[in-house]
Amino acid sequence: MKKQLSVGLAVMALAASLTACGGGSGTTTTTSAPAPASESPATTASESASASASEMASVDLKTASSSKGDIVVDGKGMSVYYFTKDVKDSGKSNCTGDCLVKWPPVIAATDTPKVEGVTGTVGTIDTPDGKKQVTVNGMPVYLWEKDKAPGDITGQGVGNVWYLVAPDGTMIK
Repeated sequence: MKKQLSVGLAVMALAASLTACGGGSGTTTTTSAPAPASESPATTASESASASASEMASVDLKTASSSKGDIVVDGKGMSVYYFTKDVKDSGKSNCTGDCLVKWPPVIAATDTPKVEGVTGTVGTIDTPDGKKQVTVNGMPVYLWEKDKAPGDITGQGVGNVWYLVAPDGTMIK
């Protein structure tokens, strides 16, 4: 009985998380009563769907449409920016101290960030605290503290030094 309840809760949690991701197909997923414990294919399908959901969440950079055209966003859909005071291929960021509070770096878990739709050359540089900051075409990329939701591009042109990143790695001015 406990196993059926936990399988049922797992299915409901998976359905809720997939709904929250906005499948975009316009279809509704219905969930039936949990399968008896002896039917392992249902458990395998649930585990497989869960693995796919975590793989999708682990994308470091992807693309999105904006009023400025197609742009690069982080895995959560937040707009990504270049800082014109950074030097291409220097291996370091010129945004330090208070700058990093307002413009946090885009961080990857590994040296090879996962991308979707980004055609510019993606890599990383080491931050002073040992994290991996994502780069596009040799330039570090950042988020803007005032962008509160996916699709916000309020950092565009700030101080005439912060600009959105196009999927091919060019700076959008």
